[in-house]
Amino acid sequence: MHEIRIWDLPLRLFHWVLALAVTGAMISGQIGGNLMIWHGRLGILIAGLLGFRLAWGLMGSTYARFSSFVRGPGAILAYLRGDWHGLGHNPLGALSVLAMLGTLGLQTAGGLFGNDDIAFQGPLYALVSKDTSDWLSGLHRKGFWLILLLVLTHLGAIVFYLRVRGDNLVRPMITGRKLVSTPDGLPPARGGGIVALLLAIGVGVGVAYAASGAWQPPPQPEPAVAPAW
Repeated sequence: MHEIRIWDLPLRLFHWVLALAVTGAMISGQIGGNLMIWHGRLGILIAGLLGFRLAWGLMGSTYARFSSFVRGPGAILAYLRGDWHGLGHNPLGALSVLAMLGTLGLQTAGGLFGNDDIAFQGPLYALVSKDTSDWLSGLHRKGFWLILLLVLTHLGAIVFYLRVRGDNLVRPMITGRKLVSTPDGLPPARGGGIVALLLAIGVGVGVAYAASGAWQPPPQPEPAVAPAW
């Protein structure tokens, strides 16, 4: 057995910070009340993390790039037959990654424009009509259950691979390294240098800034109305 580098540090940090942020957003959203302030802040953080991941999927190291694991139906069938050999996300796991990123993106976007009809409004609420915001808020509430299903499926897959296939998926996401029996033809991760990292961070910060709504002009004060008497 040989140990090789597979997951770079930025990707691992993204994974664990996103897991904590999604967990916090789900809990704070269900409790509501004063925690809605933190729910909104976590939503902005998740938007920034997703922006970073999309950029890192183009500029990151070998197995972080979408081109290394997004495959067609043929690769998925080969994996199901046991004919696929590689590192990183397998062709079936790639579908889970894309589903999670896409669903989180839609869920976050809905929350940015949403409201709770009481005291909370998303940072981009002013950009849409009240009816549109109410519609997006309804989808956002229903999306909670889809996110929960994806999270439970993800956790179930981790347990399955560990107990049935003897493949620990968590350890490489902590250490960045994986034990392989045939190193030939399975190169370690390369690329994703400091310039690519700074660019990806810049994209993430830009997305978070756009999601925060801080670029919008301040609301105009209500005109004073003279008393009738």
